[in-house]
Amino acid sequence: MQTKENDQSTKFIKEPEENTQQFIIQKNKKTKLAVIIILVFLVVIITGIVLSGQYIA
Repeated sequence: MQTKENDQSTKFIKEPEENTQQFIIQKNKKTKLAVIIILVFLVVIITGIVLSGQYIA
């Protein structure tokens, strides 16, 4: 079986001290801020769905 020259495993989270370009997200301030914004948005949506369900029933 042949192996590819660029057959490297892709990491999910890249640590700042690692020197690789095979990653999905990078651990830095922008990523942490984006995760917080997305989580707050999801909590607001879920709260709105739950509260609207209480008024209908």
